[in-house]
Amino acid sequence: MTMTLEMPNTTRDVGALIGRVLMSVIFISGGYGKLIAAGGTQAYFAKIGLPVPVIAWLVTVIVELVGGLALLIGFQTRLAALVLAVWCIATALVAHTNFADPNMRIHFMKNIAMTGGFIFVALYGAGAYAVDRVLERSRLGASRPAAEARPKR
Repeated sequence: MTMTLEMPNTTRDVGALIGRVLMSVIFISGGYGKLIAAGGTQAYFAKIGLPVPVIAWLVTVIVELVGGLALLIGFQTRLAALVLAVWCIATALVAHTNFADPNMRIHFMKNIAMTGGFIFVALYGAGAYAVDRVLERSRLGASRPAAEARPKR
């Protein structure tokens, strides 16, 4: 006899929304901060040895701000999660490998943990409370014949 502990869909969907909100905040905040502090961010990128700091800054702002916002609202959620997962690994390897510094070890492990969360989102999707779900419903509704689309009385 096997027992399964299934959560109601509402609980799962609210949990997915809360998870997306919490995971997106660090990227929206970081991307916005880098956007408004372009000079300082580019100087930091040059200091850590990134080639063409202006391009690195632009890519960073796009990935973090756009990716974070996409995750927040649930738009192209699986793709955004995959991009952010790769981003977390890349930034861990580029900027957080000075393991002699305890702070860098924490940032490295934080990035690895977030990658795990993003893989989960990429596999299971955004849940019901997402733009993706609204678009999916409108596509399904638009593809049904008119007779099926009308509510029955």
